[in-house]
Amino acid sequence: MLEQKLELKHTQLRNRLVMGSMHTGLEEGWHNRKRLRAFYEARAKGGTAMLITGGYSPNLRGKLTPISSSFNSYYDVFKHRAYTQAVHQHGGKICLQLLHAGRYAYHPFNQAPSAIKAPINPYKPKAMSLSSIKKTIKDFAHSAYLAEKAGYDGVEVMGSEGYLINEFMAPHTNKRDDEFGGSLENRMRLAVEIVKAVRAKVSDKFLIIFRLSVIDLIPNGSTPEEVTQQAIALEKAGVDIFNTGIGWHEARVPTIASMVPPGAFKEASRRLKDVISVPVIAVNRINTPEIANDILNAGEADLISMARPLLADPEFFNKYAAKQSEHINICIGCNQGCLDHVFKGKRATCLVNPQAGFELDYPLEKAEKAKNVLVVGAGPAGLSSSCYLAQKGHNVTLIDQKQHMGGQFNLAMQIPGKEDFNHTLAYFSNELKRLNVTIELGKAFSDSMLSQFDDVVFATGVRPREATIKCSDDKRVFAYDEVIRGEVELGNSIAILGAGGIGFDMVAFLSEHKSQSISDFKTQWGIECEPQPHKDERQLYMLKRSAGRFGGDLGKTTGWIHRQVAKQHGVKQIADCQYHSFDKNGLTISVAGETQVLPVDTVIACIGQVSNDELFKAQAENAKVHVIGGAKLAAAIDAKRAIFEALQVARSI
Repeated sequence: MLEQKLELKHTQLRNRLVMGSMHTGLEEGWHNRKRLRAFYEARAKGGTAMLITGGYSPNLRGKLTPISSSFNSYYDVFKHRAYTQAVHQHGGKICLQLLHAGRYAYHPFNQAPSAIKAPINPYKPKAMSLSSIKKTIKDFAHSAYLAEKAGYDGVEVMGSEGYLINEFMAPHTNKRDDEFGGSLENRMRLAVEIVKAVRAKVSDKFLIIFRLSVIDLIPNGSTPEEVTQQAIALEKAGVDIFNTGIGWHEARVPTIASMVPPGAFKEASRRLKDVISVPVIAVNRINTPEIANDILNAGEADLISMARPLLADPEFFNKYAAKQSEHINICIGCNQGCLDHVFKGKRATCLVNPQAGFELDYPLEKAEKAKNVLVVGAGPAGLSSSCYLAQKGHNVTLIDQKQHMGGQFNLAMQIPGKEDFNHTLAYFSNELKRLNVTIELGKAFSDSMLSQFDDVVFATGVRPREATIKCSDDKRVFAYDEVIRGEVELGNSIAILGAGGIGFDMVAFLSEHKSQSISDFKTQWGIECEPQPHKDERQLYMLKRSAGRFGGDLGKTTGWIHRQVAKQHGVKQIADCQYHSFDKNGLTISVAGETQVLPVDTVIACIGQVSNDELFKAQAENAKVHVIGGAKLAAAIDAKRAIFEALQVARSI
């Protein structure tokens, strides 16, 4: 089904796969023009039918930040022709997203339907005057006109995620009493007028996609009945394709993170399909061909949007069409390389594919001379470096003293919400076979191997840091890895030492349901119902030596979710404490100089890691020895850095 063509009014899409809009950090400035062209070209060459760009504002006030890009001049037309030509030469279509940030604009000149500050923005917006509204409508139309001049096949009008148009539609942010506020007809007037104005300025063959917020996930948002009426009115105004929007940026509900079950919001696109006649795009946590085809075959959508999955593998569609889906590098929904980077002002990339966004910076070219390379350790760093080295044409041997591959990923995939890590291990396993890498498991490294290979890459990873708490009464402190592997028996009152990523993963491991169903997920987070997190029999305590907020170093886009999960399960958090001893009475700690005993029967150490560096310490000065991943730095279990270093070491050999 994913491979089927789609006939539109005046054109045809070669298949059903759409690259959804995502900001890459390459949109700003002339200096990134070649990089962004290469980024789009790789996805079009990979078979994607239609690409949607990151958001460009139709005017200055609508820019996301003062340095964000707009699209409203002939200079932009000239600059963007490089992108459209690159996509068209590979048979793809490309549409420009037009996004007015509204009250989410991170500058003091932002505007909104009403002067209500967003909780995620320090700048309070100014309520738009009627003249400003009418000018904004003209600006959208003018930008669409210029987009067609630049060679775009259409525009996507961003009416979702809590940006300006969405703000007008929702009573939550629209308190106006003029023709653009109050009744539904008035609140959706801006969206309808923008679509009409765009339709009047462009040719019939030019596509208008409208991203409609189907589920706002905020108080006093649009009701399902109102969304239906909005869709009907917008189709009449001239929309050719509807894209499905889920949740505002300020919503306290996960929508795309790894703990969201795959396909969790597919019913949203079905709601639009039931009331309109034009094609509908399904979105959010669709990362495999199987999920995509299930949605298409069930008639829940006509097109499938994948944004982050096409960061992970630009050849997604080509591999699927060639019946090589097992070689697709699946997105695991971690957000670490993409959204977390963008929100820090960095270029977007991907944990499982560090070449994403860096196509011109980190090419992997064939080696002039094939070498014999030994890789020690079959965790994420070792697996990825073996693949990269083999792609360059080297003869690679991968060894690990254990009988299985995966390293820390074998632990990660046991954490509820991180089940998709198994996709990455399966991908590496299949790639190693395709690339004819020699794999020897249950084999330890010996110094004699150094003379047998031209280069040796040590990717031996990390081991848990041991706690130094005094224990008695047959008590001991468990390490996080033995708990996850199910090697120890746990009690009903548990203290978790450490409040970093591993500590919060342990909370999820002890509290959350693995492979959670869509219905249970919606019940837990109160999606169109009252939230009802399941109750735990265990009482969890989370302790850390330092003062301050728990989880402060977690990812910017997912940290709040982990903190909320701990809150849902009633985890008691104690900061700025010292651990003293553990016996039959419990764990003795001191907080602010006062000693107390926590009535726990189990203590789990999630206090960091140490590098497995014993094998190569004596070879530090050897030019043929390379160290990557946790073996190089154990400050955190960082798969993103490990795979990035794997790419770089392969490029250097």
